[in-house]
Amino acid sequence: MRFCNLGSGSGGNATLIEASQGITRTRVLVDAGFSLRELNRRLLRAGCEPDSIDALFITHEHGDHIGCALGFAALHRVPVLTSRGTWLAVRDKATPDVRHVPVQHGTAVDLGDLLLHPFSAPHDANEPLQLTATDGARRLGVVTDLGSAPASVVSALQGCDALLLECNHDEAMLRAGRYPPSLKRRILGTHGHLSNEAAALLLQQCWHADLSCIAAAHLSEHNNRPDLAVAALQNAIGTDRSDIRVADPKLGLDWLSLG
Repeated sequence: MRFCNLGSGSGGNATLIEASQGITRTRVLVDAGFSLRELNRRLLRAGCEPDSIDALFITHEHGDHIGCALGFAALHRVPVLTSRGTWLAVRDKATPDVRHVPVQHGTAVDLGDLLLHPFSAPHDANEPLQLTATDGARRLGVVTDLGSAPASVVSALQGCDALLLECNHDEAMLRAGRYPPSLKRRILGTHGHLSNEAAALLLQQCWHADLSCIAAAHLSEHNNRPDLAVAALQNAIGTDRSDIRVADPKLGLDWLSLG
């Protein structure tokens, strides 16, 4: 099992997860928050033909996550997995040939070599979901848009071997920055985005010795820096380990294998 991030930030988000059992292979794209041309370019950069995607999992309807998902799904005849709330927010834009598969918190989704476990997360969207994915041996958690981490989120992320975790902003930078007060309140709210400090606390609550791959995601261009996000995560687990990665808005992350 392996994953790569195609880019993470306010300009677009997409993460590719792949598992194989030898003669079979399953690829799931989590979010598609780019134009069709840009998404295709990033997939090809990752060595993935667009028509090799088996399913799209869309976490919520915000443009930097849903992007070209409906057009991509129609073009490549790929099913779109979303919550019912997310689908209600976007279905008027879908053509009749887009196949929607409703998913929900707490109900596993069997996709070939992968088993997805969607779970609810606090964010200002219609029934947003985050997820973990497993091939039966390893487990990946993808949590890129949430304003807080209640016990249900912590529970959903227990036992992960890899974690792609939102570190949206440094709170001091955000408060002193140029954003209008209303936007600052939204970001800082319980249904906004995780600060470095909140992400660090979530990591601390999920930490165990086999969590070998940690990557920070969805960093704000104006209100964060990679070194601040990494330092916060390092402090959370009491280590100066240098392998904590940061998903770049333009370059994402190269393929990372889980065991």
